Amino acid sequence: MDIEQEKSNLQDNDLNVMDFLKMGLANWYWFVLSLLVCVGLAVFYLKRTPNVYTRTASVLIRDDARGGQLASEATAFEDLNMLNVKSSVDNEMLVFKSKNLMVEVARRLHLDISYKVRSGLKELELYTHSPVTLRFPDASESMSFALQVTPLSEKQVRLSDFVEQPDVELSSAPVDAALGDTVQTPIGRVVVTPSRYYTADFFHVPVKVKKSDLQRVASACNQGLQAELANQYATVINLSINDVSPTRAEDILNTLIAVYNEDAINDKNQIAINTSEFINERLIIIEQELGGVDSEIETFKKENRLTDITSEAGMFVEATSRIQAEEATLQNQLSLAQYIRQYLADPAKSADLIPANTGISDVDIEGLIGEYNELLLKRNKLITNSSNRNPVVMDMNNSLDAMRQTIVRTVDNFITGLNIKIQHIRSQESQTARRISAVPSQQKYVLSVERQQKIKESLYLYLLNKREENALSQSITESNARIIDPAAGSNVPIAPDRRMILLAALLAGVAIPALIIWLSIMLDTCVRTRKDVEDRLSIPFLGEIPLKKRQKGKGFAMAVRENSRDSVSEAFRIVRTNMEFMRGETTGGQVVVLTSLNPDSGKTFVSANLAMSLVLTGKRVILVDLDIRKGTLSALFGKWPEGISNYLSGKTDEAEALIHHTDYHPALDLLPNGPIPPNPAELLLSQRLDRLVAQLKERYDYVILDNVPSNMIADAVIVNRVADLTLYVIRAGHMDRRQLPEVERLYQQRKFRNMAVLLNGVKYNRSSYGYYRYGYGYGYGKN
Repeated sequence: MDIEQEKSNLQDNDLNVMDFLKMGLANWYWFVLSLLVCVGLAVFYLKRTPNVYTRTASVLIRDDARGGQLASEATAFEDLNMLNVKSSVDNEMLVFKSKNLMVEVARRLHLDISYKVRSGLKELELYTHSPVTLRFPDASESMSFALQVTPLSEKQVRLSDFVEQPDVELSSAPVDAALGDTVQTPIGRVVVTPSRYYTADFFHVPVKVKKSDLQRVASACNQGLQAELANQYATVINLSINDVSPTRAEDILNTLIAVYNEDAINDKNQIAINTSEFINERLIIIEQELGGVDSEIETFKKENRLTDITSEAGMFVEATSRIQAEEATLQNQLSLAQYIRQYLADPAKSADLIPANTGISDVDIEGLIGEYNELLLKRNKLITNSSNRNPVVMDMNNSLDAMRQTIVRTVDNFITGLNIKIQHIRSQESQTARRISAVPSQQKYVLSVERQQKIKESLYLYLLNKREENALSQSITESNARIIDPAAGSNVPIAPDRRMILLAALLAGVAIPALIIWLSIMLDTCVRTRKDVEDRLSIPFLGEIPLKKRQKGKGFAMAVRENSRDSVSEAFRIVRTNMEFMRGETTGGQVVVLTSLNPDSGKTFVSANLAMSLVLTGKRVILVDLDIRKGTLSALFGKWPEGISNYLSGKTDEAEALIHHTDYHPALDLLPNGPIPPNPAELLLSQRLDRLVAQLKERYDYVILDNVPSNMIADAVIVNRVADLTLYVIRAGHMDRRQLPEVERLYQQRKFRNMAVLLNGVKYNRSSYGYYRYGYGYGYGKN
């Protein structure tokens, strides 16, 4: 096989189906877990999702244009599609789906208010089976909010959990209300009325009540409404709708037909409709006027800050007495402050103590006076034993003058503040007096406005009565549609489809982990297993070393030990045996060089444990640290000031003195790297390395050279001239498979002697595709 054919085989890296199936079997627990989760979610969805039912009604549209001779003529040409006799029925189908009709249906059935109770994981729609009925007098049709009502006893319920849409929780304590009463809540007034289902079974069972926007509710119902012809030759329309409450679905269809008939009757009875519109317009005007009167009373009371005129008059009188008492107190403080100010302005008393504790409420003035008096007493005491020319006395005099000026300014500010407060108190007193005098006129104005309110209310009630009379006159008109079949349907839910959902859950439970496994294979470009190496390289494969986890807090520990039977030791025994086969008929010691493509491939770990594995067979082995730039191998065994760099540089000719015995085995020696030289590559090119290796081969059975990565620096290729066997170490999980062609190129170009690949850090318990085996340790225990 030539090189081109080898490359073609190396590029054949398609995923084998059997590998994928084996990987799935290795990950069976993920499939089980995925199935449990998906089926569990499906069951949870079925338990949580309420059942949906369908209801259907049929109506016959009376088409006057198809009567008599015209009907027979139209029927004769119907098959030829020459006359469009279905146009009127098609229009009526669109009328049934009009938004205005559905808004009226929602308004009549109060579809904007829903009642739900939790049963297990589901929320069941009670509709007309709710134990209570709530009305919201202050709520408009566009308002949206929610609350919770809990029956407590035969006469009392509790309102709680007030939420204003969208999901704004109103902080309020629960409100207890008696049945039939109107209570004030954070969402406005609420009227609670018991229904015929109000029994002890609902006691302490919370019922969730939600008020929605009427227009949105109507739009949602309209979207779920289906209207279609029974057949192409009939004028029968089938109406159907789906809902979680079959009773509500029936009511919607029946009410929709009723509203449709009413709308058709209104078209036929235009005079009555015009009258009704006139009454409705007048009702709106009177309602606005009533609202204006109410707003006028409200505005007047707000502007004059009135609640109860009689009680507020008493409050004004009481406020006057309080204001006068505060004014007297402020006057007393002002007199005391003026006295202190006059005392400070008197030149005859400039050397006297300032009166303290006079009753002034300002703490700062009292504090300043206290400090001034204390300093003045100290000065006077000092003068008795000295004179006014004493520097200390002079400093005290300056301080006393400054403090006296500060006290004067503080008192002036206090007097100014008292004057401002007195002016404010007097202004309040005059304002209160004006309010007391205005009480009679305010009461007269309120009575006049309330009289107008009563008149408008009487007119409003009269118009309401007339509207009912006009509605009765409209009811005698013949309807446009006749109900053939009222709303009805099966009690078997149409959704959710349990079998389809469970089947989808089973398929998803299998597909999700399979997809994840496939993506992990497709996206993982690292070398993981022996198969990854052998499928892409023609280089002899020497063996694979399992991953040995390093214990935290501990340094380097030799994995291969005497009588050890763990998987790592067995792997090195296999590598040791394969090395003997590759050695062939080579006589004398064998030089083994370890290198890699990338750093951190585990060359030092492999070198040390391979040497230990060879020593345990009775071989004499020496480890030579030729990574003279870093000295990783030397650092594992200890620190030595001298090493191979001393010999290669010519500083010493005694190589024996640089060799050290290790503590792991008497037959295992180490030649450390020594100090880092400035020219490592030039030292490795010298003939002293060849002479040193020749001497070591005479003394040892194996000379293991721990070298640098070949892709980083030229040291690996330079040292390889003394090698008998080159172990190219690849670290599983660290090397990209796209770098393997570069390793193959090194082998094809014979850059390294007797090159073989060693896979290090293999995870046998890893669920990936590749060669599957039971691992090492058959017939052995774990040490």
